[in-house]
Amino acid sequence: MAHVIVVGAGQAGASLVAKLRSVGFVGDVTLIGAEKVPPYQRPPLSKAYLLGEMAEERLYLRPAEFYADQGINLRLDTRVTAIDKEAKTINLDDGETLTYDQLVLTMGAHPRTLPAAVGGMLDGVFAVRDLSDADAMAPQFTAGKRVLIIGGGYIGLEAAAVASKLGLTVTLVEMADRILKRVAAPETSDYFRALHRAHGVDIREGVGLDRLLGDEQVTGARLTDGTELEIDFAVVGVGVNPATILADSAGLTIGNGITTDDYGRTSDPSIWAAGDCASSQFHGQTVRIESVGNAIDQAEAIAINIAGTPLPYEPKPWFWSDQYDCKLQIAGLNIGYTGVYVRRGEAEGVQSNWYYKDKTLLAVDAMNDPRNYMIGKRLIEAGRSPDPSLVTDPATDMKALLKP
Repeated sequence: MAHVIVVGAGQAGASLVAKLRSVGFVGDVTLIGAEKVPPYQRPPLSKAYLLGEMAEERLYLRPAEFYADQGINLRLDTRVTAIDKEAKTINLDDGETLTYDQLVLTMGAHPRTLPAAVGGMLDGVFAVRDLSDADAMAPQFTAGKRVLIIGGGYIGLEAAAVASKLGLTVTLVEMADRILKRVAAPETSDYFRALHRAHGVDIREGVGLDRLLGDEQVTGARLTDGTELEIDFAVVGVGVNPATILADSAGLTIGNGITTDDYGRTSDPSIWAAGDCASSQFHGQTVRIESVGNAIDQAEAIAINIAGTPLPYEPKPWFWSDQYDCKLQIAGLNIGYTGVYVRRGEAEGVQSNWYYKDKTLLAVDAMNDPRNYMIGKRLIEAGRSPDPSLVTDPATDMKALLKP
């Protein structure tokens, strides 16, 4: 009987094994996770969970008993140390060797950390990637404490929002000349800068960290402009690196993540990859999409392929971020945009930013604007691009743009 082993028990891994069973795969299925808890949602870690609004059990993607009920061998607190492509085996950290017919790598990504030379190993320096990270830093989030957020991407901004809501004194530094520069247009940066400053966050752009200060426990920070801050702890949100070491050591092709073809296969026909660790093809470009939606969709497409029905994977990117009372929803990818067109809603704080490459609609950032998010998403997926003047005109019936 065929044996499918999935390495990485996050969103992609959990979605894949569930889909295998739902499409009728009757072979053996093993899901291996390095953490001690069943597969869980990661986005709430830097939002509702950190705020204390969500219990650990509510993070779980499925009840723990689901896996046994479905005949899925869930192996937690277990790491894979090596892959032998020729023998079709994997080695585990307890010395056991498992044989596979199909192997899927869904190991996600690891947060970038600060070097020890700049204080990255001091106590009180945290990253936000898994449950243990969130549990370790949660006791620090108490009113009156002073926190330095290093990095002005979505993780850093979400952590800043939580800290501000809980009454901490928050300073956020971003080395680039604006927050969100890697992922969003200046118009979106402007929106979130104003939002955070209205909530008392001290945002400093064009300023990086020189080093953290302290002997064993972090007590301060020196910034690149020479400023020194007294702080109680620091949160590092400077991006992630895809988990490719295992794949690389096995001789698989690595690019921006583990390279896959249109079906999710790696350079070895018996090994597949999905989620944050994997690349995919999108409109002729090789991209790596860090999102829940992509992790689910890519993993489920691979499950269908493994079960015997060829199905190319076509990414339909979407993302979200919750900060204060603002829900940001993003449709599409803004890679290569040449213009951004802003549509403002009637209510305060309602806005959508529409990205075009010449006359082609690429993406939409919608802030507290779910209706225009859905319209933009449907237009992008249909390959339709309304004239930007219609998007920015308050009189335009946006829903009418969906009509043939």
